[in-house]
Amino acid sequence: MTTKKTIKLALLTLALFAAALLPAYTFVGESTAKSTDYGELGLFREVMRIVHKDYVKDVSDKELVQGAINGMLQSLDPHSQYLNEEMFKELQVETKGEFGGLGIEIAMEDGMLTIISPIEDTPAYKIGLKAGDKILKIDGESTKNITLPKAVKQMRGNPGTKVTLTIMREGFKEFKDYTIERALIHVRSVKTQMLEPGYPYVKIVSFQESTDRDLTNAIKDMGEDENIKGMVLDLRNNPGGLLDQAWKVANLFLEKGALIVYTDGRAKDQQMEFKATRTGKHYKYRIAVLINEGSASASEIVAGALQDHERAVIFGTKSFGKASVQTIIPLDSKSGLRLTTAYYYTPRGRHIQKAGIVPDVDMKEEVKKQQEQENEDEAKPENKKKNKQSRFMRDTADPKTDPVLSKALDWLKSDVSIKQYKMENSPKPLPDTARSTK
Repeated sequence: MTTKKTIKLALLTLALFAAALLPAYTFVGESTAKSTDYGELGLFREVMRIVHKDYVKDVSDKELVQGAINGMLQSLDPHSQYLNEEMFKELQVETKGEFGGLGIEIAMEDGMLTIISPIEDTPAYKIGLKAGDKILKIDGESTKNITLPKAVKQMRGNPGTKVTLTIMREGFKEFKDYTIERALIHVRSVKTQMLEPGYPYVKIVSFQESTDRDLTNAIKDMGEDENIKGMVLDLRNNPGGLLDQAWKVANLFLEKGALIVYTDGRAKDQQMEFKATRTGKHYKYRIAVLINEGSASASEIVAGALQDHERAVIFGTKSFGKASVQTIIPLDSKSGLRLTTAYYYTPRGRHIQKAGIVPDVDMKEEVKKQQEQENEDEAKPENKKKNKQSRFMRDTADPKTDPVLSKALDWLKSDVSIKQYKMENSPKPLPDTARSTK
């Protein structure tokens, strides 16, 4: 068996689903694989023979083999998959923050094609798609039993062309069609504005190759420690991205040596710790972090690390809960595998897969009321021509119209400590889970 070395790829999976990628080398081969009963391959060959002989139309060996690989990987978990040559190339391009499509993260959840998060300033975001939306049809074709690669391919296309997604959402009485014009997606990782003197607002849209540098430069432009009293770090609808960038961003706000995240898998080289470094910036001012159900993966790593170290207060609603690590493994055919090789854990040992990060200040009811009011306002006939001013198109953060942001800013301006504020607002203390050892 040929041993294949994975490359230390920093690949952002924006077109499929948010995944923290393990920045390490992994080996696949006889040294790591269990002994396999290759006699089972006889069954595979027999099925291929029957398909070639009796199937209603001619099918190539390549189609059958790739289909079998896709099926095998998807039987493992929703995030492992085969990447053909085209998909593998696209994945390497997407980490640069520019790609074609609609601007949504998708995954299979309970057998349904589900939106993890719409990416801000993209066609999907502007038209009003939300985290948790179920995609029932793509251009009228049912997504039942669809594979992720096929779904992505159907939604991809040249900028200017359109695709119709049939969406079911919690609270909908019936499904709704959204016709979206595809565009060249360019994601600006970091956006900033000053809410009030001394209180900047920073939104990280996704974790790309340059996110830590962009954030450092933005903070420098706003005055560094001497001019900043407290910062709002908005991670809402941030689908994640690069594990090393989550580590570097959290590193800006934690003391040197503090554990940020650790990964645990079967292989020893998948068992890694990421700590705050002894060099670089370690900002001291208070942080308020905003999250919601569209916050996933790398954004959950940052929120979880700052929460566990009592370095920030977390406001909003429970995050998505994506805590598995995918390693990209190149194959000889210029294709590749995306394989789940580990899980990541917060510094206190919390495994948040499907559980998410629970905010210190849960504002689910306030957010629900706000959304209901905005839906009512937008439905009024006199407002239909003002859609360009809807919440999906706003370029600035406004505490007057955003209850989560308003609550966070009020705390930053108060003299209540992080620990005291958490005690007053948290329904129960965070679990102190014992770390697993192997």
